[in-house]
Amino acid sequence: MSSLAISSFVDQQIVLHQFTARHSVQARTMLGWSREELAREAGVTVDAVQQFESQLDVRDETRLALAFRLEAEGLVFFPGFAPGWGMSVRRFDSAATKPVAQGIISRLIGTTPASLDSPTPQPNGA
Repeated sequence: MSSLAISSFVDQQIVLHQFTARHSVQARTMLGWSREELAREAGVTVDAVQQFESQLDVRDETRLALAFRLEAEGLVFFPGFAPGWGMSVRRFDSAATKPVAQGIISRLIGTTPASLDSPTPQPNGA
């Protein structure tokens, strides 16, 4: 197994164990988002968000999509604690950000072919 695959698997397991239904509700409140908005932003159904937040079983891909989309807004999640704002918060930027959570999920779990060879532009000094 390649180191990228191992790293992706470990990242997924960390997210799956740290991100809870309560985190989702609290994060939506912090962002002022409805279930419908979170579903749209994460690329999942409203029913999936409702099931997850009601502590019912959902697919791992759904949990990952929700967690990664909320993390893209600058939130961080730790077991036993309310969500917090991460160090690289872009919450106060004037331009809205639209990360492609589904593309990230697809690459991590390998559900669709994606090219990892294409470089991502980085700011100078990064």
